[in-house]
Amino acid sequence: MTGNTAPSQADARRTVISVDAMGGDAGPAVVVAGIAKSASKNPDIGFLLHGPIEQLEPLVARRKTLKGRVEIRDARDVVTMEDKPSQVMRNGKGTSMWSALESVRSGEADGVVSCGNTGALMALSMLRLRKLPGVNRPAIAILWPSRNPQGFNVMLDVGADVRADAEDLLQYALMGTSYIRNSMDLPCPRVGLLNVGTEEHKGRAELKEAYALISQNAEKANFEFVGFVEGSDIPGDIADVIVTDGFTGNVAIKTGEGTASLLRSAMREAFEYSILSRLAALLAYTSLSRLSKRIDPRRVNGGVFLGLNGTVVKSHGGADATGVSAAVKLAFLLAEQGFAEKLAARVASAVELAQDDATSADAGGPGDSETGSLN
Repeated sequence: MTGNTAPSQADARRTVISVDAMGGDAGPAVVVAGIAKSASKNPDIGFLLHGPIEQLEPLVARRKTLKGRVEIRDARDVVTMEDKPSQVMRNGKGTSMWSALESVRSGEADGVVSCGNTGALMALSMLRLRKLPGVNRPAIAILWPSRNPQGFNVMLDVGADVRADAEDLLQYALMGTSYIRNSMDLPCPRVGLLNVGTEEHKGRAELKEAYALISQNAEKANFEFVGFVEGSDIPGDIADVIVTDGFTGNVAIKTGEGTASLLRSAMREAFEYSILSRLAALLAYTSLSRLSKRIDPRRVNGGVFLGLNGTVVKSHGGADATGVSAAVKLAFLLAEQGFAEKLAARVASAVELAQDDATSADAGGPGDSETGSLN
């Protein structure tokens, strides 16, 4: 069932983003406000919005910028934050999350955005979109503000799977370099492997094994491996891609969000302390606004699920309209660049290289395969 705001045939050229309207902590009103914000900035984007039609139609009708830009898909059920991924996989067919992913699977939409349950979204994404051939575990990649010229680093995994062996970490490095190469136009990204120290003898056994694998594949896959990096390097300028397991990455990102929130609160309290401090805040308003914008996690809201046959962006559950708009913008940019297809080609090439190396090793001679132009 659709609403009365379906896009016209004249708008068929738009990039269509499928949006799960029901996953956020604040409900569908914030999600609709977010897509309206995106629509006002980008005339080349259209939306498929999934959720109960009686809730969504009035919200969409109140946003003039969404007129003719949204088609509503009626989905009666909702995936809650308490639902277990296994339950959603068995019983989630009528949910807004399932419906949103199905639009990408069928080719009606170019990417999907959801603020919902991360575990359920990953489970349904693997069920409906499937993993790319050669990918053992998909990963969630996020942008982290950094001192690098591009302003951000990519870190993965940040929560798709709490475990990762050496082969998984190698795949994360390959997928992360493809992501940053296409999203930030870095031809030869630098990759760092997160550890408790930079010395090669430190860390768990799988990290030492991953160190060797990533180092061996760096030249063939056209990236620079800088070795082990520490937590303090995540926002630094030593590496462009930070590779880690989902447990460590998720702790890091939540710590970063909490620190940014603490910093904003402390600054507000400091500048409200006295009349002189308030005057100082007025004089420094431009610089403070720039700093606040730089550390605002809403600007980089959106974790990309890498390793799937389609573009999936997970927005923070507590995102406001600005955060939802940022996640939509990310999904749009990746869809416009054909990133999912480029990543599939990179993974396929990496698998071929590994097979060539194995064949060469069995034959007792050096491999002669060429990487070509890997994206």
